[in-house]
Amino acid sequence: MVKRKAEITADALLDVIQGLIDEMPTVGQQRNRLDLDSRLERDLGLDSLARTELIARIKERFNLLMPDEGLLAETPRALLILMTQVAGVPGTQVTEARPSLPDSGVSAPTTASTLMEVLSWHLDHQPKRLHILHYGSDENPDELSYQDLWSGASRVASSLWQRSIRPGDRVALMLPTGESYFFSFFGTLLAGAVPVPIYPPTRPSQLEEHLNRHSRLLQNAGVRLLITIPAAHKVAHLLKIQVPSLRHIVDWNELDSGSGTPPSVLRQADDIAFLQYTSGSTGDPKGVMLTHADLLANIRAMGEAVQVTPDDVFISWLPLYHDMGLIGAWLGSLYFGMPLVVMSPLHFLAHPARWLWAIHHHRGTLSASPNFGYELCLNKVSEEEIAGLDLSSWRFAFNGAEPVTAATMQGFAERFEPYGFDGGALAPVYGLAESAVGLAFPPPRRGTVIDRINRDRFMLDGEAVPVSENDPDPMAVVGCGRALNGYQVQVVNGNNEPLPDRMEGRLEFKGPSATRGYFENPAATAKLFRDGWVDTGDRAYLADGEIFITGRLKEMIIRGGRNIYPYELEQQLGELDGIRKGCVALFPSSDPATGSERLIVLAETRETDQQRKARLRQAILERSTDLLGMPPDDLLLAPPHTVLKTSSGKLRRGAMRELYERGELGRRQRPLVLQVMSLLLSGMGRGLRSLYQRAKSYLFAGYAWMVFYILAPLVWLSVLLLPRLSWRWAVVRWAIRILRGLTATPLRVEGIENLPSADQPVILVANHSSYLDTLALIDGLPRDFIYVAKQELASKSYVRQFLQRLDTLFVERIDSRRSVMAVEEFASQLAAGRSLAFYPEGTFRAEPGLLPFRMGAFVAATQNGMPVVPVTIRGTRAILKSDSNFPHHGAVRIIIGAALEPKGDDWAESVRLKGVAREVIAHDCNERNLGFEDQVDLRE
Repeated sequence: MVKRKAEITADALLDVIQGLIDEMPTVGQQRNRLDLDSRLERDLGLDSLARTELIARIKERFNLLMPDEGLLAETPRALLILMTQVAGVPGTQVTEARPSLPDSGVSAPTTASTLMEVLSWHLDHQPKRLHILHYGSDENPDELSYQDLWSGASRVASSLWQRSIRPGDRVALMLPTGESYFFSFFGTLLAGAVPVPIYPPTRPSQLEEHLNRHSRLLQNAGVRLLITIPAAHKVAHLLKIQVPSLRHIVDWNELDSGSGTPPSVLRQADDIAFLQYTSGSTGDPKGVMLTHADLLANIRAMGEAVQVTPDDVFISWLPLYHDMGLIGAWLGSLYFGMPLVVMSPLHFLAHPARWLWAIHHHRGTLSASPNFGYELCLNKVSEEEIAGLDLSSWRFAFNGAEPVTAATMQGFAERFEPYGFDGGALAPVYGLAESAVGLAFPPPRRGTVIDRINRDRFMLDGEAVPVSENDPDPMAVVGCGRALNGYQVQVVNGNNEPLPDRMEGRLEFKGPSATRGYFENPAATAKLFRDGWVDTGDRAYLADGEIFITGRLKEMIIRGGRNIYPYELEQQLGELDGIRKGCVALFPSSDPATGSERLIVLAETRETDQQRKARLRQAILERSTDLLGMPPDDLLLAPPHTVLKTSSGKLRRGAMRELYERGELGRRQRPLVLQVMSLLLSGMGRGLRSLYQRAKSYLFAGYAWMVFYILAPLVWLSVLLLPRLSWRWAVVRWAIRILRGLTATPLRVEGIENLPSADQPVILVANHSSYLDTLALIDGLPRDFIYVAKQELASKSYVRQFLQRLDTLFVERIDSRRSVMAVEEFASQLAAGRSLAFYPEGTFRAEPGLLPFRMGAFVAATQNGMPVVPVTIRGTRAILKSDSNFPHHGAVRIIIGAALEPKGDDWAESVRLKGVAREVIAHDCNERNLGFEDQVDLRE
């Protein structure tokens, strides 16, 4: 009987597999949870040669000679069963030694790497569990389970796919709160596309401004399809005129009638989940790129800070096109499996007490609002409306998204204490879209922390000096908690030097959910980062780890040597009788004569009597002088709806400043008909320019294909007839250069000196992004290679005959045994002095990104002692994508890296070579790294 070195157990086998994974960094960084039912290639990233190495290690560890069928095993369980058969051990003795890891006690999808995997987890564990209660037009809520969300999203995904939406395409959602939004958002994800939330216009009088703002945003995003509702369809068609990339505008009901079978789309953690455009994105749209990894990291960190459990209930009226409502409320509830009770913002604004009664009826534990929501409840809800109200279940009342005022927090706690509300539940928080949503949270049940500081010292020197309770004029700043676990913050001065506690400066952060930047806006992205730190754009100071936000950097006004922030004065002016509360704006304006900043106050009032308006004006001047030590330079009393706000209720001070300096602030809106005519004329101009560009593109595409189809038959026939291989390659290279010349396609080759001489066989490895890659290499490299191609290319006889005449080697990617045998063929060609060219990604796709490398080229290099030359190809994907037959004009660049010499002949050296080559190509190709698995099909 053969003596085994180790007992055959599930634990022992999984340890061997884990050891192999740990030696392959690009796999280890991305791997899913390892258990007996993990798929070796799809889940763990072990290609055919890695599985060959695994079989060798099984032989070494267990002294077992595994049959060829071991290469075909898809899971560790299948391997384990085969091992027991070879060893003659009853399978029942070993297969349950370490079963698949159970999910008992796991209350959240902790191993999920994408939002789709989060939903998949709930479908596997609790498909019928209540996910959403939606209050629509009546008082009876609609219920959605996880299964309902999956079914509705599947129908939308199928319909999007039928409309040629493909992975990476952007889809805009101009939808209200409701199942249309939930299904469309997740349906877009299931289709592999990127949702872009926007909000519909609220008033016809603002139609022109609304569309002008969103047309820039949608142009920046390159949106291909917009989902909306019938009521907004006419507005949406005006957008189509403004946005050339917009191909489809569909009612959500059309998408909801899809087949229900979603496309099989692979996505992964580093793919963009959605674009969150920051509040007030106008002339310079800033679409924050948020990946699935960013969202899940931030959601998990916030959940840890709040100590969330599935027993919590989140109550929300926040808009779903805003990060706090979308990520904090909905996606956070989805991840942690807690019910979400949701109503539209209008439902809340019409009757603020509905929010409080929803908390009462559903025993809500978590809820959030900007500061103005708490003010509405404090000032607009009568005692009669809340008789019998019980808020004792509310354990976290988040306040964020706009400046938090101490008076509001104190007033809310006092007003609702008789109704069971615990003031300790008030939780001012801080976050920004560039961090997904959350950055700083207070500990549970701590309540509001208010720092009272010397106003003059702070405004003159930026030093937050605490004052006593009897100080006559303190400045009150609310603390927003500490940075979430895993995040770092610092406050720096104008020279980017960290400041000590209680010194105000610019707030920066680092963390696992920090964005990669703004979509298609490199200039704004460059300003966002500094030495790995992200600039929040906010000013703040720290005190014992607590973050105190003092204002937006761009909204700070420097006047008479004093730093003035607008929030406190705006709040106090809003308290004046006759001024509309929340409708006061303070902003700077450049004085064209002196170049200095002027202080402008804009306040809305319904007063029309000139004497009363004069008294209001005097009261504003007096209060401004008392608070700031100086009067404003200009004071405007304006009718309602003059003060501009974002979709989330923030004041648009920058836009008001622009209108003021153009002399247009407060000017009455043009009639709706004139606004529509203006948009139509503007759209017609853009449409004509777009038509011209499209005509040029179609003419170029047709011309390029004509040239190709003239050359192709001649080249094919020549290659089949010419007797010498060198002659065949000469014809191919000649034809490629003619094609490139006639289509005016520049080719630049860099690093040609790194390519060894023709008598030195090498292994060339290149990234793969288009069918044009091989043409570029043949044209740009001054020597011939044997190209290694996938077996599928040989399925058509005319292609197979052509490639065989060029000595192409075909590799079987599916059959592991045949794939391993190809390594022997590589060795024979190298021994004959021939050089090989590989695309180690094995395939390519339309969406940019460097796929994982397979091991074949690197095993061949180490076993035969051949140098590896990493080559990067840029530009071919833009010319011809994998999912398109439409060529575009472009330029190609080839970068040849220094040759990499193998330092050994074992598996570890092959892994090292692969890692170094991939790092070189990843650096030069300027595309993101993709992991071994994009996304598991949710319903397989």
